Amino acid sequence: MAVCEICGKKTMTGNNVSFSQRHTRRKFKPNIQKTKILRDGKLVSIKVCTKCLKTMSKDEI
Repeated sequence: MAVCEICGKKTMTGNNVSFSQRHTRRKFKPNIQKTKILRDGKLVSIKVCTKCLKTMSKDEI
């Protein structure tokens, strides 16, 4: 299952709504990316959503 290790964002459920207003269930998956960060002086591979990744890169500048 796709879960962000920083904010905990995970798959949500909702409805597809067609033009005729029929409702069928669907899943909204977060955009999870594998990235490496420095944690306690070591490179660690983590799974992060793109919103957290963008915020992390802003904090570095």
